[in-house]
Amino acid sequence: MTEQGIPDRYLRGYAQLLADVSATGRRLARDEIEDRRVLGEQAAEAGHGLRALVRAHLAATRAAWPGAPGSADSTLAAVQQAVDAFAEGYERAQRHAVRQEEAARREFIDDLLYGRSDLGRLAERAERFGLRLSRTHAVAVAEGPTAYDESGPVPRQVERSLIARFGDRSILLTTKGGRLLCVAPGDQDEILAHFAQQAHAATEGGRVAIGRSQPGAGGVVQSYEEALNTLELAERLQMTEPVLRAADLLVYPVLTRDRQALADLVRGALGPLTAARGGAQPLLDTLTAYFDCGCVAAEAARRLSLSVRALTYRLDRIHRLTGADPADPAHRYMLQTAVIGARLLDWPARPL
Repeated sequence: MTEQGIPDRYLRGYAQLLADVSATGRRLARDEIEDRRVLGEQAAEAGHGLRALVRAHLAATRAAWPGAPGSADSTLAAVQQAVDAFAEGYERAQRHAVRQEEAARREFIDDLLYGRSDLGRLAERAERFGLRLSRTHAVAVAEGPTAYDESGPVPRQVERSLIARFGDRSILLTTKGGRLLCVAPGDQDEILAHFAQQAHAATEGGRVAIGRSQPGAGGVVQSYEEALNTLELAERLQMTEPVLRAADLLVYPVLTRDRQALADLVRGALGPLTAARGGAQPLLDTLTAYFDCGCVAAEAARRLSLSVRALTYRLDRIHRLTGADPADPAHRYMLQTAVIGARLLDWPARPL
């Protein structure tokens, strides 16, 4: 064993190489350099530290130096070549290990989010990445104006903030489809809340959706899909909130579960608006603003840049066309549900 416990095999032939170079003044041959690279790879794969390996080479150089009668310059050049080749092989092995780890991590994430692997095997692999799939988990998904990958500045910034705040608490941060994802224990909502805050800031105003806490490996998939559906829902309904929780929007999946029934409601309640001058969209926007501000006419008029008188005229026009009065509590629920349905179905831009 050499200095710091480095096995002698990683310095195989090194002393003889220095002696030969010192005596002849030659440079290292190509096969000798490649041999140093191979030894560097082997040392890296065995888990030895590069600093200790370099120290072992320097110690071997000092030990061999008194017996080297030739040129010091030639000897030092050989040392430089040998150590450089050794370090190159070491780094090559490390890069290969990193690529393998990244590939394994990406494969695990794909299997986890799509439920494509045996659950027992998936649970074993999950522990390697800090997750215990026997527990409940929730998934938060952040999207911004550009696509994100794990090597980019936004994921690194968010990850640093999470680690600084919570340390290692079984958190998995990754990217998928250009979005930033965080998988966290379902009973630690403060983690996802902090992730949402940091991701919203780091993505320059991006939106974050948080799925509900679910048990097991299948629960991660379900929570992830809920978060994705919530982002899509927010886009359709033009929601402005930066952070949305699937648990707060459960009424919308209920409405879309029977698409045909929802289409019938929209057609029956709002179809007559198509007979208005300018089509249904201006009157539909009027109803949307009116309901969004709690049926306060002045506020709805302000949002639409209309006078209160003009807004009142539009509401009256809606009443005459549909037979339903938006100001009447008996009609309001049906109209508001139909308006939500129209936004979910992208009507009237898309025919029912």
